[in-house]
Amino acid sequence: MPLASAATSLRRSLEDPNAFIAAPGVYDGLSARVALEAGFDALYMTGAGTAASVHGQADLGICTLNDMRANAEMLANLAPTKPLIADADTGYGGPIMVARTTEQYARAGVAGFHIEDQVQTKRCGHLSGKLLVDQATFTTRIRAAVQARQRLESDIVVIARTDALQSHGYAESLARLRAARDAGADVGFLEGISSRDMARQVVRDLAPWPLILNMVEHGATPSLSAAEAREMGFRLIIFPFATLGPALTAMREALKKLKRDGLPGLDSELTPQMLFRVCGLDDSLRLDAEAGGAAFEGGVDLRR
Repeated sequence: MPLASAATSLRRSLEDPNAFIAAPGVYDGLSARVALEAGFDALYMTGAGTAASVHGQADLGICTLNDMRANAEMLANLAPTKPLIADADTGYGGPIMVARTTEQYARAGVAGFHIEDQVQTKRCGHLSGKLLVDQATFTTRIRAAVQARQRLESDIVVIARTDALQSHGYAESLARLRAARDAGADVGFLEGISSRDMARQVVRDLAPWPLILNMVEHGATPSLSAAEAREMGFRLIIFPFATLGPALTAMREALKKLKRDGLPGLDSELTPQMLFRVCGLDDSLRLDAEAGGAAFEGGVDLRR
């Protein structure tokens, strides 16, 4: 019997009122491998991390659909049964482009994605000065995604994100999310929640619709643990900077040391073999051997 797709698994989890999903943000293959090694059952592809790692640019709407789809496809297929939730920004255009985005993400193996109500020249949700499309345009984006999913007969999960809180307030944000829910969105996403009271309130106001919490530490939202989010009634929580932040800190320190001392001073356990094992070396060697290959009969560890 074939395994359920990651999208189907995610959809079934959302149908289970006792299920809760915590997904660390990943931005490239190595960060995803480390998150999987740590035991996480779902991953989140951060748009900010994709912009930073692919282009070396801030999250200002620079990534195209092709950038995001290519990164998402690689991440989703490292562990095809583990759901990948991916940023899809504004859907990259009008209804036709939103439908195309949905189709490409679904075929890439993405389990769920969120579309927001910023204008095309968007920016990170935790920066000020965001400009929004009107509610009708936002609802059209969501409807286009839902209809594309249905045409494909895909279980990919459509998440409706509103950034209206900062400039239009809570009531308008709630109205937009309700409109998105009525248009068929599977999950709601209020970006920039600014207090614990608001977090609890939006869960109550939209119950029993599943909501996702975006936990960007030192951003607009107070620091909430996965356990706190679950207690409040959220069904999913994402941590966009969970790997990008530590990577930035570690690279800065190592490169300062290299510049100063002439060596990065890595721990003795950080061998090439260790890095490659995190990236699936042993599975690759096993695959080769099981197929009758002899290229790696002598092993790959220089210390033997």
